[in-house]
Amino acid sequence: MEKIRVQINGIDLDVPPGTTILKAAEAVQVKIPRLCYHPDLPAWAACGVCVVKVEGSPKMLRACATPVGPGMKITTHDPEIYQIRKSVIELILSTHPNDCLQCPRNGNCELQKLAADFGIREVNFEKRIAEIPPDTSTPSLVLNPEKCVKCGRCAIVCQQMQNVWALEFVGRGENTRIAPTADVNLNDSPCIKCGQCSAHCPVGAIYERTHAPDVWAALQDPSKHCVVQIAPAVRVAIGEAFGYEPGTLLTGKTYAALRRLGFKAVFDTNFGADLTIMEEGTEFVHRFAEKKGPLPLITSCCPAWVDYLEKFAPDMIGHFSTAKSPHAMVGALAKTYYAKVAGVPPEKVFMVSVMPCTAKKFEIARSEEMFSSGRQDIDISITTRELARMIKASGIDFPNLPDEECDSLLGAYSGAGVIFGATGGVMEAALRTAHYLVTKKDLEDVNFTEIRGLQGVKEANVNFGGSEIRVAVAHWMCNIETVLHRVREARDKGGELPYHFIEVMACRGGCVGGGGQPYGADDEVRRKRAAGIYQDDATSAKRCSHQNPYIQKLYAEFLGGPGSHKAHELLHTSYRKRPQYRI
Repeated sequence: MEKIRVQINGIDLDVPPGTTILKAAEAVQVKIPRLCYHPDLPAWAACGVCVVKVEGSPKMLRACATPVGPGMKITTHDPEIYQIRKSVIELILSTHPNDCLQCPRNGNCELQKLAADFGIREVNFEKRIAEIPPDTSTPSLVLNPEKCVKCGRCAIVCQQMQNVWALEFVGRGENTRIAPTADVNLNDSPCIKCGQCSAHCPVGAIYERTHAPDVWAALQDPSKHCVVQIAPAVRVAIGEAFGYEPGTLLTGKTYAALRRLGFKAVFDTNFGADLTIMEEGTEFVHRFAEKKGPLPLITSCCPAWVDYLEKFAPDMIGHFSTAKSPHAMVGALAKTYYAKVAGVPPEKVFMVSVMPCTAKKFEIARSEEMFSSGRQDIDISITTRELARMIKASGIDFPNLPDEECDSLLGAYSGAGVIFGATGGVMEAALRTAHYLVTKKDLEDVNFTEIRGLQGVKEANVNFGGSEIRVAVAHWMCNIETVLHRVREARDKGGELPYHFIEVMACRGGCVGGGGQPYGADDEVRRKRAAGIYQDDATSAKRCSHQNPYIQKLYAEFLGGPGSHKAHELLHTSYRKRPQYRI
């Protein structure tokens, strides 16, 4: 492709057609400030912070949305541009509360950083704060319109990346604001609690509903026996809060930190992932080999996807795996199997899940099956961000902690368990064990690289003892309709099914890019986090769920076998149609 010659601050460079001024400037080590722009999203030039001069243009142009043209001579920084940008930031600050010390984004706020970079000490505009109370209607997220800077990221994420349309702009002029669609409460909107709005918000206008105070209270209550589990994606992201490179594998330090916080037992959700594969793999074999149930089978580990399916695709409920998500399985077993072995009264066990996900806060009480132990199986779910804050508040020197092991009873895991944290990982883990269940032979090569990576929809054909299995993997919700359409079209026309097995994760990149992960994720960060997960898998002694000796022991001593009556009581769930709106 022929490149375009442009000049930025006197430096000549050649860039591909379609390159924006913002990206071209980065190629010559010039960082143009921005607030509304995010690399995941189409630029729409809302904030005006990124204005630049182009020779011959009668007005300044917005670098994020302006493609370069042949011979362009661009100035990105000079005193006039500086003053205009400073004034834009001051205007934004004039409608923004000054309660940074109480804000969940304090110290990690893009507006706060801009104000610091431009040395803003006072605002030369009248202060005008929209007095709108926070929306605390969901168990997962808090929407605080007072802090909104009208960048539009959350609405674009919700509408274009997630295809949920739970957020939109309402009002006109200076009364414009972000609100749930139809201006209802967020919990009454189509919101699936994925938290991608909060992950992309540059300020504290949308954030996870914190349950850390409830965890602190439980840890200080002598009548409670507090146990905890960590999800696969937590171990490769939590280090970012302590200065580590994204993707650094910090499993042992995280276990150690949790014990320092006061938890009596530290489990791992990866164990639950291995267990999920045993149940889900058995379910797939029943449907595929024994024709007991409709195909394709669709994975059900992602609670935001479950919420989406129940609201937007209830015709697919019969295709959904009844297996609970991994952390829900560990929760049920903590208050039954673990309580029995440890000699702890079940009513005293207090289970905390540390998840990369805000939707898990909704999932823990979504249906009666989440009380399968006779009480709520998971008492509290907190995000990676919440755990990082708890560790810091406790004075724990995280980087210098010695590595520790988890409690193996509900913690030992295979490589298949850990890859659940990345898109394609659930499918890959399932295929490793499903192959064994169908053929009674282990795979020589357990790597299914064709379903790894950040492509929106990935497909593969796998041979199981002479039978071809067609699989699909989709992540970020805008891609799932493509897959569902193909299934519906084949079903309605009586044609051959395009897929036998489908994996869906609501967040871009899977759980590594979850709504509760450290802020600042883009595709480069997601790839690094996923690489850390696959590193853990590659170095595992056992790489298939059915090879985990503690899973084998659990079935032998307690459950009786995959798909047993007891397994169904504790490890499976059901689904129902939910209204998209509750008005």
